[in-house]
Amino acid sequence: MEIDGEHLRIMRRGRIASISLQSLASPPSIRKGMLGTALTITSDVHNDVTLKGASHLDARAFSKELKEAWVRFNLLALEKEAARLERVLAAVRALEGPTSYPAACKVSPLLDDARALDTSLLSKLQSEAIGPEATARIAVVRKFAGDPRTARANGISAFVTAELDRWKDFFDTIESKPLTPEQRLSIVVDEDATLVLAGAGSGKTSVITAKAAYLVKAGIRRPEEILLLAFAKNAAAEMSERVEARSGVPIVARTFHAIAYDIIGIVEGSKPALADHATDDLAFTNLIKQILKDLVRSQSAVSKAIIQWFAHFLVEPKTEWDFNTKHEFYTHMESQDLRTLQGEKVKSYEELQIANWLYENGVEYEYEPVYEHKIPETGRRDYQPDFRLTESGIYIEHFGVRRQKMSNGSERLVTAPFVDRDKYLAGMVWKRQVHAEHETILIETYSYERQEGRLLTGLAEKLAPHVTLKPRPLDTIYDRIVELKQVDEFSKLLGTFLRKFKSGGYSLQDCEAKSVRMKQGQRARAFLDVFAPVFEEYQRRLDGRIDFEDMILRAAHYAETGRYVSPFRHILVDEFQDISQSRARLVKALKAQHPDVRVFAVGDDWQSIFRFAGSDIHLMRHFGREFGGSFDGEAGLHRTVDLGRTFRSVDQIAFAARTFVLRNPAQIQKRIVPAGTATEPAIRIVTVSRNEDERKLSDVLSALATGPNPEAKPATVLLLGRYRFLEPDMQGLRRCFSQLRITFKTIHASKGLEADHVILLNADSGRTGFPSEIVDDLLLSLVSPEEEAYQNAEERRVMYVAMTRARHTMTILASNARPSAFVTELKNDPAYGIVAAPGAEQEAHVCGECGGRLLGVTGQDGRIWYRCEHVQHCANLLPACPSCATALPRRADGTMETRCTCGASYPTCPECEDGWLVERSGTYGRFLGCVRYPTCVGKAKISAAERPVARRPRRRTRN
Repeated sequence: MEIDGEHLRIMRRGRIASISLQSLASPPSIRKGMLGTALTITSDVHNDVTLKGASHLDARAFSKELKEAWVRFNLLALEKEAARLERVLAAVRALEGPTSYPAACKVSPLLDDARALDTSLLSKLQSEAIGPEATARIAVVRKFAGDPRTARANGISAFVTAELDRWKDFFDTIESKPLTPEQRLSIVVDEDATLVLAGAGSGKTSVITAKAAYLVKAGIRRPEEILLLAFAKNAAAEMSERVEARSGVPIVARTFHAIAYDIIGIVEGSKPALADHATDDLAFTNLIKQILKDLVRSQSAVSKAIIQWFAHFLVEPKTEWDFNTKHEFYTHMESQDLRTLQGEKVKSYEELQIANWLYENGVEYEYEPVYEHKIPETGRRDYQPDFRLTESGIYIEHFGVRRQKMSNGSERLVTAPFVDRDKYLAGMVWKRQVHAEHETILIETYSYERQEGRLLTGLAEKLAPHVTLKPRPLDTIYDRIVELKQVDEFSKLLGTFLRKFKSGGYSLQDCEAKSVRMKQGQRARAFLDVFAPVFEEYQRRLDGRIDFEDMILRAAHYAETGRYVSPFRHILVDEFQDISQSRARLVKALKAQHPDVRVFAVGDDWQSIFRFAGSDIHLMRHFGREFGGSFDGEAGLHRTVDLGRTFRSVDQIAFAARTFVLRNPAQIQKRIVPAGTATEPAIRIVTVSRNEDERKLSDVLSALATGPNPEAKPATVLLLGRYRFLEPDMQGLRRCFSQLRITFKTIHASKGLEADHVILLNADSGRTGFPSEIVDDLLLSLVSPEEEAYQNAEERRVMYVAMTRARHTMTILASNARPSAFVTELKNDPAYGIVAAPGAEQEAHVCGECGGRLLGVTGQDGRIWYRCEHVQHCANLLPACPSCATALPRRADGTMETRCTCGASYPTCPECEDGWLVERSGTYGRFLGCVRYPTCVGKAKISAAERPVARRPRRRTRN
């Protein structure tokens, strides 16, 4: 062995090996033996090397020399990196009590330095060589390199605690009331991406304005380095004024479009002209309507696609086979508003197809006319075929049957799951016999024909011998569609789709492929056949001008490619739940320009209700993935702060609204601290019978006007409607209730507002009901990154917004016959703790025919009748109890009696679920017949022991 500079040379049997002094794990060891001294070298990278039989004096001297060389080598290596080590060590120690928030983007470079130093030097230094003091200093850096997350977390905790104390006076005085602990925390937290969950009435504007002022006052940023973004001009102006008024800091808040327009102007030298409709949603919708109209009149191929859509795909093409119960099927059909081009409502999608085909081809018809021949007494209602062609007198019956292959190869006809097959097939036979006997022509169509894709072609073939088709001009049909007001809502759907299509950077091929994956079928294809030419024409009419989607995307492109150099280091975004794909792209592009840019977003995913304007809730739900930083191999790093406290709603409203919106498990969980405790029921549901809307609204306003008002000023009342056409006569209401300050808003327009009392109008079911069947159209999922799987997801958030406008009370006016699914949920689930207005609720009765509800109505004869809510589909109609004339007798379990709450009882009908028997006269004398006759022909003989009189139980005396 010999020392050769920084290496130890070893010669063994003529071979020479070299070991670096850096790799020595410890000084050499010597061991005296009978045959001489053994000297052993221990290395990190080689096996131990032992020299045996050396002279003890030589071995000891060599060992000493080697140790001195080894120590010199380690100390020299440490000295070469001393400055770097000191810098890293100081930064690591500063993390124990940081003077600024240790965001991932700030600590990551330090971690990279520490690990590089550890790899190149620190891990190779030997503590015995460098001494305990240097070893202790190195250990601090090595510990940080090995567990940086704990070090950063401890640093964050230390900073936040100190900063909250340091800025206490600022937080106490920046707003009219001291900020809450949650608001203060959200301001001092300064992660790469910070999301502040600001529920309704939680003071989000206070947070974002205080954050901007804090950044400047704390010396973290200069005003020009802060980009404060709002979605609307008035919100941006209010925010700018509020920041300067509260803190004296001049920071100008801007809309996304304003900053995008500025970026384009800086890069291009001038700003392109803005399309007239860009700032006017109504003008935008009207432009889409005009494009549709012009395409119908100018391009025959496109006009056919447009008419096809309205005639056959405007509503969701579901049939009986898509449902398990009559009630589910009927509810869906009613929500779809199956109105034909001729104007009447039909009972199924397949009937709608047939009716519209007849209308398109100029075949005049009547829907469900009474059959021209009187049918002898059968116990049935008057026979009403589905269609009668008025010129030829031909009848059309559409039968809801499909073909089923049997195991032996034969076929049989089957009905939907909830339909009695034998009874239905018997009805088909009876109808054929009626037409045969009276020599009227019957054309039959079947559900299996639609299933096989030949319903309408088959109908054309069957009618050919009897009818001459006279197709109506396409523009005439379109005028009819306009007359039926079907174009308005479709134009809004097209407009929403167009904006999301552009802002998300989609292609038609993307949409077609997604429609196939989602199995949206012919309806999606029909929609895209209309959308494609509409989009092409829309782009052509821009004529060099830009809309807001173009504006944002062009600005994002300039930022991404570096043609625009951003001065911003902090990007503060208000109402973040409304952000779109294109806006998110712009924010990401600005963030990517500098490594230390932070995104601070304030929003409430529970209030994301502007999908029609392009907002994409998934950007907020996946905030970390979209905007977060990275640290120690962890991506999507961000911080979420939940403000929790509401300064608006009392507990009953705040908790009910929270429970309601969280029924969708995709919504982000947030805690709620209400503004106060209600002493009276805060949410009421008032049921409204037909034509009672004005009276019931007046009753509610009267109660509010005469009720206690703890404040000296007049109580504020906000009337909310899902649509603008629901606005009542406001002048009349203000005149009648001058002691109240009454306003009307659509729910969307009410966002950000509040009132002492809120009244929600027309919470009914239907296509333009609430939930709206239009807004949540599945077609919009073709231009969304992810489909919202939860039914009525956005409409549920709209309802949350409506509920949380109220400080003290909320009253919901809902149809007695067709209440909204939301109303039914709120009323039936005890978790909401909601009461009905006194005297407004009748006992709920289930319809034995379809599973719907039996509702009490007053007939033309002044008597009370109980009619199924699905009156268009279900013929169930029952009189009130003959004894009390108000309540509905119901079947008693385990007996053959039907009893009323008044005490009367009747024999139960043997044929139907709901009927009972009353005395009737017939050809053969007196008998007991069902009260539902002629719908039900249940009967029984009158026995001597049983008179057909209501029997009352003997009244019990109280002890």
